[in-house]
Amino acid sequence: MATLKFILASRGSPLALQQSNWVKAEIERLVPGSSAEILTIRTTGDRVIHLPLPQIGGKGLFTKEVEDALLDGRASLAVHSLKDLPTELPPGLVLAAVPRREDPRDALVSRNGERLQDLPRQARVGTGSVRRAAQLKRLRPDLQIEPLRGNLDTRLRRLRPESPKLPLDAIVLAAAGLRRMGFDSQISEYFDEEVLCPAVGQGALGIEARADDPSTLKALAALEDPWARFTVTAERSLLRHLGGGCQVPIAAFVKRQNEQVCLTAIVISPDGSALLKASELSPPGAFNAKRRIEIGAAEELGRRTAESLLQKGAGEILKQVLQDGMVLPFPQAP
Repeated sequence: MATLKFILASRGSPLALQQSNWVKAEIERLVPGSSAEILTIRTTGDRVIHLPLPQIGGKGLFTKEVEDALLDGRASLAVHSLKDLPTELPPGLVLAAVPRREDPRDALVSRNGERLQDLPRQARVGTGSVRRAAQLKRLRPDLQIEPLRGNLDTRLRRLRPESPKLPLDAIVLAAAGLRRMGFDSQISEYFDEEVLCPAVGQGALGIEARADDPSTLKALAALEDPWARFTVTAERSLLRHLGGGCQVPIAAFVKRQNEQVCLTAIVISPDGSALLKASELSPPGAFNAKRRIEIGAAEELGRRTAESLLQKGAGEILKQVLQDGMVLPFPQAP
């Protein structure tokens, strides 16, 4: 009989439940005598589905209600797609574990299997992300970028001729979600991070818990992946120092470069007309899974990369984005 029981708060989307069931299984596998059950929570981002996310406004659209369940004691841990989790957590909550990271890249799914460069002129490409839309307009100014919300199944249905809305020629999604849901066979093209820079934290899960719950924190330590923690710490440090959220057109990725770690980041205007890029290297040996100093090195790497972007004028782009209310490069909902 299980002696440790954990209540896991999760969004109710199929992808969120897939991710949470994976965490549930890992806890039960790695923590002797444990069991876990899932508490499904409906968030603001799940309720308001008729508007593009930037028009809803605010941070934590997919996380606040889940965090509330942690804070009021209904749940002992929460599973998030880390790209949705604000960099500043509510008092009393901590990012207790970051498991092994899935593919952080973006992916194209097209109706006829074409790559981006082979799509016809004026092709209709769907995305709900300002970051993706801006970069796509820079890569292919002729594209018609269409707003796209909903679960993966809902988005993929927009490619079919029988779609109730005008069918799309292609959609761009996170490769991680497609892979986790078993849809990777439908991917027409993976975008190299240098071509379409991914969202901060994309492909990573973040497991949140209360800081004053030692038994849960100890259990979740078994799921921790040091490299995933390093990469998301650097990327989230960048985002925090730039003052952005998950809907601001900031993108980043981390790669090993011999004995160093390189963080590359961009800030782009929503219409794709202006793009600033910076890359910074950590000191040699900054990442070492057997040492404890790498988190400080990751934080510093993010801060230095943010400073490089701000010195190049990123602050002006971000200021204009906020003043304009996140103008999207596709038609606004009425």
